[in-house]
Amino acid sequence: MIDILANANIAGELLERTSSTMRVQQIVELSLTPAFLLAGIGAIMNVMMSRLIWIAERIERLDSKLRDDPGMDTPPELTTLCRRRQLSQRAVMFSTAAALTICVVIALLFVSAFITTQIGTIIAIAWITSMAFLITGLVHFALETVMAARGQMKAAQKSSD
Repeated sequence: MIDILANANIAGELLERTSSTMRVQQIVELSLTPAFLLAGIGAIMNVMMSRLIWIAERIERLDSKLRDDPGMDTPPELTTLCRRRQLSQRAVMFSTAAALTICVVIALLFVSAFITTQIGTIIAIAWITSMAFLITGLVHFALETVMAARGQMKAAQKSSD
């Protein structure tokens, strides 16, 4: 395999392009911003997953009560919880897509330093796509939290009546 690379002069070019510590250092510096964003998305997803787990467990408990007492009416809370679960799942999915796209951005930044073809436009499109995924995920998360707050207010009003 190395002989093939050496004959094609690919290995020599690759070694030449990566031999500069300064160049590799610049690539690492460029990839730090997306990497920090990736860490931030991970922290947000941790919160999203905690909420999703709580919602799923609450739905499970209500379903269990309904199975134990078939004559019981379906609580209105169940419909709200199902909608919240859907919003939470979408928030997690879009945030995951954002994280994956950021990983692609980081990989493309490294690849771009070692090839002569200019791929800046592809990197920019990947970055914009990751931001669109992240914004969509955060909007879904915000909608879920607003829905949860409304449910809390309704519950507080019922208990004060």
